[in-house]
Amino acid sequence: MSRKIIQIDDEKCNGCGLCITNCHEGALRVIDGKARLISELFCDGLGACIGHCPEGAIEIIEREAEESAITDHFPLVAGLAEASSELRQWPVQMHLLNPSASYFRNADLVLAADCAAFAMGNFHSRFLKGKSLAIACPKLDSNKESYIEKLSSMIGQAKINSLTVVMMEVPCCGGLLQFARIAAEKAGRSIPVKKAIISIQGEVLSVESVWFQHENKQ
Repeated sequence: MSRKIIQIDDEKCNGCGLCITNCHEGALRVIDGKARLISELFCDGLGACIGHCPEGAIEIIEREAEESAITDHFPLVAGLAEASSELRQWPVQMHLLNPSASYFRNADLVLAADCAAFAMGNFHSRFLKGKSLAIACPKLDSNKESYIEKLSSMIGQAKINSLTVVMMEVPCCGGLLQFARIAAEKAGRSIPVKKAIISIQGEVLSVESVWFQHENKQ
């Protein structure tokens, strides 16, 4: 059957083994100095190992593979998730993201508040379809400086095509747009940016284009 499963780029893999310790299904091993997928059956296709790869050597693809343990034990739930989700990558939390991952190159990126998808029932179809995703909480997350560095790398090096910042209507969410502004200034590159405000009832209150002014536009 065709399903989502990880793929490892041998040329990029340095055999560090960080992905091994973060694969809770035991589907990975280091063999001959390279990480290898030794069990298609155990790989659940969620990609928990991806954010721990310092070389960006792991990605999720869809191909013919043995049914995973999740699909085998919960076929109805798995089928519903595939039918309704527009998520194209894993992980999604900013601290776990690798800006050089292939799914960010020339992508349209959604930077969303943690709460947005929970408040908004049609978040996937309205904002996520065909886009890559990063989520963060500007109020509660630590080391927010790393978020700016990662966003700057996505804008300047991965050369994302556009950025949509999805925020809740609460004041603390404004920090997400601030992250994006500082990151764009550091990258020195102008891209289309949209700001979407979601109510606590899940309604889209506004969607508007915003512009970040900086000296080194490209």
